[in-house]
Amino acid sequence: AMWGMLGERPVDVVHFESFGKGWYTDCKTLGLEATGLREIAAEKYGVLPDLGMINPKHDVVFTWNGTTSGVKVPDGAGFIDDAREGLAICDATSAVFAMPIAWDKIDVLTFSWQKVLGGEGAHGMIVLGPRAVQRLESFVPPNRPIPKIFAMTKKGKIDEALFEGNVINTVSMLCVEDYVDALDWVESIGGLDGAIKRSKANLAAMEAFVDARPWISFLAADPAVRSNTSVCLTLDLTPEQVKALAKLLDKEGAAYDIGAYRDAPPGLRVWCGATVETADIVKLTEWIEWAYEEVKAAK
Repeated sequence: AMWGMLGERPVDVVHFESFGKGWYTDCKTLGLEATGLREIAAEKYGVLPDLGMINPKHDVVFTWNGTTSGVKVPDGAGFIDDAREGLAICDATSAVFAMPIAWDKIDVLTFSWQKVLGGEGAHGMIVLGPRAVQRLESFVPPNRPIPKIFAMTKKGKIDEALFEGNVINTVSMLCVEDYVDALDWVESIGGLDGAIKRSKANLAAMEAFVDARPWISFLAADPAVRSNTSVCLTLDLTPEQVKALAKLLDKEGAAYDIGAYRDAPPGLRVWCGATVETADIVKLTEWIEWAYEEVKAAK
């Protein structure tokens, strides 16, 4: 989407964690500084930047949920102007099927089968609104050849075949069937509302644990922007002790890959999406407390 749509007007890139920052780097690689590229960045992990800085005349690129910071944008996405002139392009990889998406605020949205539905990780999905289609059909980026895999138009019009099952290379049918099975599972738990409810229940279990203990905190202190999928925690331990705690949980088979993302402050990162049972989150908190006491007592 960025490759084929951006460059018609200035671009604001909003980021508050490592993957969003990567989109800003990609925009620079595409040469968008020539037409106006602005970085709207959070001061630190765990908070949002000033979303009021977004110019509705510009295109804006942002992540809905920061998987490495445990921060999400506010429900309703009120920071996106209804009368915007630019496009709103959103990476919602770890938000779709776990958070209510304000679709009327979005022109382009991408997500994967992997995150919330636990599907195969190599396949991405793109959702285009009417304004995005209009951009594709009216704007050709100058001096920027479009790779075949990114091309969404044919003879100046949207290539609708791409959205009817026609692909460049045949997609693994096993992966497709796995995704269909995941969607059937979502229906069985009450549809989208049921999936969101399960994720929020998992976050509530983590909040009950954290609120009762002074030695552990959420990286996102503000509950209004706290992620209910990628929950990030900090502890009153040294970075070395945090690593020891994570290794201890791994050794005991209680949690794998639970350490914070490499670019984030030392801490823990717990997936609380709908595929996780709340009872298992509660059990995990007990293991975290045990591991914390073990690490604190070690000499």
